[in-house]
Amino acid sequence: MKNTLYPLKFHPILKDKIWGGEKLKTLLNKDSKLPNIGESWEISDVDGDTSIVSNGTLENQSLKHVLSSYKADVLGEKIYERFGNKFPLLIKFIDAKEDLSIQLHPNDELAAKRHNSFGKTEMWYVMQADKDANLIVDFNQPMTKELYLEHLDKHSLTEILNFDKVKTGDAYFIEVGRVHAIGAGVLLAEIQQTSDITYRIYDWDRTDADGNSRELHTDLAIDAIGFDMPDNFRVSYDQEANHSNKMVSCPYFTTNYVKVNTTLERENTYDSFMIYICVEGEAELKTATHSERIKKGETILIPAALKTFQIVAKDATLLEVYV
Repeated sequence: MKNTLYPLKFHPILKDKIWGGEKLKTLLNKDSKLPNIGESWEISDVDGDTSIVSNGTLENQSLKHVLSSYKADVLGEKIYERFGNKFPLLIKFIDAKEDLSIQLHPNDELAAKRHNSFGKTEMWYVMQADKDANLIVDFNQPMTKELYLEHLDKHSLTEILNFDKVKTGDAYFIEVGRVHAIGAGVLLAEIQQTSDITYRIYDWDRTDADGNSRELHTDLAIDAIGFDMPDNFRVSYDQEANHSNKMVSCPYFTTNYVKVNTTLERENTYDSFMIYICVEGEAELKTATHSERIKKGETILIPAALKTFQIVAKDATLLEVYV
């Protein structure tokens, strides 16, 4: 007999990165001896990096095992029909002590053809930013393939990139094909399709400890870059307390901003799992049979079968995600 489903928490999967830092440990309390933690994968069904449940009766079970056992009860009927036993989203925290590479992601069609993968549409929510920290998103002028290649050849790509100074609470929607990079000094939450396909086009001429440069994907990227995309990547949103304020809604996910300072009754009418990412404070999520706390830097998955629950907090800021 299967156990009753409940809000699921997972062990973070921590990634050492050449550009990573200390904030995931110092600000988000991630426990690691890695020197440069760049990423904490909070919920992942990427092959080789599958999340493991950290609470309740399903503790130590993999997300893959939970999905194969509970199917639509976790995902929702429409999502299970679409994805089967594959979790469609990847949730991360990212700490950039140094600039990340200039990169972009292919769309579903290219990713499936070349890599047997989904594409990688994503969004960012800035949790903390050092003074004068930037995100790089798109170009600073009308762009053509020819002009881009000219600057790439002259090693002057940064001259045509758009640098946005950011602060806590800023949000960005990064569509497939859009050139982007997280700048040094930024800590953010990332919501994306389940994909680890990245085309790196410039890496600041840096090398690793052995003097090796990281691989660039110049040829693959050319067909994937959107050279004439609309200037719609900055996300504006309301911050009404105790209400789900729409931030991003696309075919792959919806993300809402929820600031809670009371007991908030939630009803899942979406035929989808729901994810809560705590970006400030702490909150308690209560179902009829279970109660789980999440604090800043933690993420929780509410299976689709749990239709009603409460969020109780004195002062918490959550990102609410569903498909």
